[in-house]
Amino acid sequence: MTDPARPRADLRRTAERYRSQPEPGVETRHAFSFAGHYDPKNVHFGPLLACNEETLAPGAGFEPHRHRDVEIVTWVLDGALAHRDGDGHAGVVRPGMVQHLSAGHGVSHTERNVGGAAEPVRFVQMWLQPDVFGTEPSYGLRRVAPEPDAVTLLASGLERDAGGEALRLRRSDAALHLVVAGPDQALPELPEAPWRYAHLTAGSLGYRTIPGPRGVGRSMEPGDSLRITGEAFAAPVAGPEGAELLLWELHSDLKLG
Repeated sequence: MTDPARPRADLRRTAERYRSQPEPGVETRHAFSFAGHYDPKNVHFGPLLACNEETLAPGAGFEPHRHRDVEIVTWVLDGALAHRDGDGHAGVVRPGMVQHLSAGHGVSHTERNVGGAAEPVRFVQMWLQPDVFGTEPSYGLRRVAPEPDAVTLLASGLERDAGGEALRLRRSDAALHLVVAGPDQALPELPEAPWRYAHLTAGSLGYRTIPGPRGVGRSMEPGDSLRITGEAFAAPVAGPEGAELLLWELHSDLKLG
């Protein structure tokens, strides 16, 4: 279990992720233990259970499969992803759109590269433990118009965010943000939480592991991720092409039992 009181910025490179090919034409890079890959020291970070980088070739996709009691959030990087589930929901997710499937008491779905596509679809899919179980499944899809050099809320279960445009998570103390910074600009002020998980989707950035002279300089490239506790991840600055990252704000650990 990660101690949120201990400041730490645990950098994981994209090349270090476990790689699998679960279906023909599908390549997945896993941030955590997943399916046939099990590492008892890497099963979650707070309530975050998965952060998969997925690439589906033209015509490829996941056949119908079932989920239960998990919040699934998807952010497309390139191409278009077609979703269809057993409750009659269907959508096409493109760059600049966020999708949320709350599996509740159980739902089956398919995800495929959109029909007729000539290029792969690339996306990041994240799984979050809910804090309400056995509910009716739900689905949401929205387009996002992020402000430059700003933090944009994508999805949240926090009471403070109720009534806004963000998709609603069934986790009352978690939120997902999109952070954008221009070339060589400091990142905007980031939300604070005991656990924060950052996944760089575009550009590059540099940061110090902790504030002050004891902090060590590090850098991130697309696909790299950070598991942040306490006041770690100090003075982040975008690289020459700017930076875009997904940031989870997590206020409690995995609920067991």
